[in-house]
Amino acid sequence: MNRIEMKLGSFSIAILLLCTFAISRAEQFSVKSPNQMLTLSLEVGEGLTYSVAYNGREIIKASSIALHLASGTILGNEPVVKTTDVVNIDETLYPVLGKNKELANSYQELSIVFEGNYALILRAYNEGVAYRFKTYFDHEIFIESEEANFVFGDPVGSVFPTADPTMRSWERAYDTYSSLAEINQEQFCVTPALFRNEEVNIVIAESDLYSYPGLYLQPIGEGAVKGKWAHYPKTVSDPDDVYAYHRVLERENYLAKTEGTRSFPWRVIIVNEDDKDLLNNELVYKLATASKLEDTSWIRPGKSVWEWWHDAILETDQVESGLNNLSFDLYKYYIDFAAEFDMEYITMDAGWSTNYAAQVCSYAASKDVGVIVWDFINLPIENPDRLTQIKNFGAAGVKIDLIERDDQEAIDWLEQLADECAKRELLLILHGCPKPTGLHRTYPNIVNFEAVRGAECAKWDRTPNPTYHTEFPFIRMLAGPLDYTPGSMRNVHDDEFEPVPHGIPMTMGTKAHELAMYVLFDQPLGYLCDSPVEYRKNMVAMNFLKKVPTTWDQTVPLEGKIGEFAVVARKKDNDWYVGAMTNNESRSITIDFSFLPTDETFAVEVYRDNVQTEQDAKAIGYETIEVTSQAVLDFNLARGGGLAMYLKKAVPTSTSDLEQERELNLFFNFDREVLNIESPEDIRKIKIFDLLGRLHFSREIPAYQKSLQVNIGHLNHGTYVADVEITDARMRQKFVK
Repeated sequence: MNRIEMKLGSFSIAILLLCTFAISRAEQFSVKSPNQMLTLSLEVGEGLTYSVAYNGREIIKASSIALHLASGTILGNEPVVKTTDVVNIDETLYPVLGKNKELANSYQELSIVFEGNYALILRAYNEGVAYRFKTYFDHEIFIESEEANFVFGDPVGSVFPTADPTMRSWERAYDTYSSLAEINQEQFCVTPALFRNEEVNIVIAESDLYSYPGLYLQPIGEGAVKGKWAHYPKTVSDPDDVYAYHRVLERENYLAKTEGTRSFPWRVIIVNEDDKDLLNNELVYKLATASKLEDTSWIRPGKSVWEWWHDAILETDQVESGLNNLSFDLYKYYIDFAAEFDMEYITMDAGWSTNYAAQVCSYAASKDVGVIVWDFINLPIENPDRLTQIKNFGAAGVKIDLIERDDQEAIDWLEQLADECAKRELLLILHGCPKPTGLHRTYPNIVNFEAVRGAECAKWDRTPNPTYHTEFPFIRMLAGPLDYTPGSMRNVHDDEFEPVPHGIPMTMGTKAHELAMYVLFDQPLGYLCDSPVEYRKNMVAMNFLKKVPTTWDQTVPLEGKIGEFAVVARKKDNDWYVGAMTNNESRSITIDFSFLPTDETFAVEVYRDNVQTEQDAKAIGYETIEVTSQAVLDFNLARGGGLAMYLKKAVPTSTSDLEQERELNLFFNFDREVLNIESPEDIRKIKIFDLLGRLHFSREIPAYQKSLQVNIGHLNHGTYVADVEITDARMRQKFVK
């Protein structure tokens, strides 16, 4: 008995010594964010495991990572550190296109070189952390598999963009789970994907993906997810029809065959407490390779008129319309509309013909309108001269569609397309494509990626709804810009909606909700999906759409909660825009205008839900107000509703300028607090100044009229100047209140 106990005791001591040896053998490394809130730690022992702490609390526990080569070598198994190097970077980035003109790029980086020709790079930013592998082989290597595990420190729920099992679609709706245990363990999701505990949001994404398959995530039990990837294609269908898909029929037993010396994609973990901060997180962009284009002066963002969403149906007898009548005359109609309303582009989508493409491009150029031409992925990939042909038509860009793969070969296509388009000074829009991972930084001629359930999906299902609109800006937009294609004027509430696959569809959400998309959604090429005829019926909306930019100098998230509502302010030059939207619940929002410069007054055009909107989603209110940085205002949003604002600095008018103006032929009658104005010509705009040049009232008149009533109850007693802009002149007249 004692001998057995002694043997067991000796065995226990031996185990303890082994454990102690293993623990002492492990090396610890870490990087910290500039604000010291985030720590990314790496333990080098028998393998590589990382962890992430936020504000001292472990939010990702020890999680194993490795690269498995087909040769049998495992990068990360029995690792031996050769050298380490730490750098602290504090610089400014200047995106060619995007939601901020300048980006602070501050982080701590640790490079750890291991024996066996590989390294691991760790970075910590205030917005999140990331790691990536690097290899230094002098021959081609095959990546058999990758270990990328994410073990959460606390129980998490998820806003889970469930993937297509065939890995052919990135336009995914979200499923919300309170626990990972609720998710079918066979399911997986596209990235970015959001996980959250009671304190923080954790978004897992990737950046700088090239010549490697895209990342998916699959649950492992109740507390972790792991990376999943499409394997390299072995057999692909080769149909005779160039417009038929090249489907993968069989895959290899490896993920990638690639150069031996290279960097692998960043595995990105974005961390924050306040939902609204996700609306301006650009970590994926910051981690991507810098622009390879020396000259970007030809890259012009803007808005595009587009025929496909409404089936090219124009409710007019001025031209034959419909998808069966695509012609030069029809596109001329769209071009004339674009030119009239200062739209930079039109898009010829599927069905255009080479018979008139050059003629369309030539006519558009005469109106200073560019042409985007749709094309199927097979054509430019299989025929190197295809992009040259499109450029020779006179096109400004191409919209490449139906990629529907993100294995290594398909990811190579994206870089090839971006590079070939850039050589020809063609903008590139990607549809039916994988989610962005920073390639738009490397090739800023890529203006939009689809990878979102945009307005086109309203043709066949209910997924592009107000709740979805308040989800993806916090998650999908972390990856990069969208191609949602907003602009519907056929607005209905959710209980009235029906998909319309052929003909003119409708969309869920109010008209003000639709206008807010142009401020809230990142889209350097902003589409107007409805018909020119319909926009002419909606001049209040068109007044905003004509003005709103598509790229920004500064983005300021104001309020937001994932799946409920979002409010964002954006600056362009000296002007500001505000967009707000809610899900299918009506709510009141408070806007604090402290983002404005102090001691300045801004004239504000407000496009909002009104008292009729709860019953009629098309109903929209328009008003003008003035605000300063001290203003705090409440606004009511209808169910599925929204709000859009245009804020322009009020420019004082001097009295000396007033004296130079001719006498006005206006007639003023006073009825208590109301100023009645009658004009011989249509009134376009009215401003009211005091004699010191301070602006007290400003209003644009979208539906021009010759008589107008202005409430002046807010004015103090005194002398004022009414400044009225009419069709061909500006007239001013003093009045006394």
